[in-house]
Amino acid sequence: MRLNRMLLSTTLVVVALVIQVSVLARLHLPGAVPDLVLLTVLALAMVYGHVGGALIGFGAGLLADLAPPSDHAAGRYALVLCVIGYLAGLVKPENGQLKSATGPMAVVVAAAVGSTLLYAGVGALVGDTAARHVGLGSLLFSAALYDLLLAPFVVPGLMALARRAENNPLGDSGTSAKAADVSSGWLASGTGLRIGSQRGMRVKAARARVARAGRIKGVKRL
Repeated sequence: MRLNRMLLSTTLVVVALVIQVSVLARLHLPGAVPDLVLLTVLALAMVYGHVGGALIGFGAGLLADLAPPSDHAAGRYALVLCVIGYLAGLVKPENGQLKSATGPMAVVVAAAVGSTLLYAGVGALVGDTAARHVGLGSLLFSAALYDLLLAPFVVPGLMALARRAENNPLGDSGTSAKAADVSSGWLASGTGLRIGSQRGMRVKAARARVARAGRIKGVKRL
């Protein structure tokens, strides 16, 4: 990944995790907690693609696993977000921009449901039953509802920010290329003037040599 991608992704994930742990988790909403980290991973994955989405998802999930209060095995949510980030990156359009908001909203709902199911499945494999008292149906419904309500305020802005950061180096190189073209144009015009003056001097020198040769021949004839 590029350096600007890493810096932007790390900053956004850390900010999202802090807000989720210190604000959203303290609202004590029924069912699941609004997953701001998941929305951040989805937004970045739909800009950077499946490889970037998988890497960002793994890093974000690992930070969420280690952030207090952590009541599950480390690496569990990292696996979930790695898979979700990879799948979300597969829907990235070729031109980097989405035509409507229907696609991202469908991705958010699918990711909320899929991450909850995958998280519960991994928990069942490792014997974690901490969230069993809430009920899987209630978790699925609340997670999809909260993430869908929060997505319009998070996903479009983060995608626009990621695209802007991605296009800045291209814009700078384009500007430098234009400046180089202008400079080369000035140099070419300057070189043309020099070539013209040199040609004039050469023509004058040739004429002078011809005149001298004529004079020498005339002397010999005398």
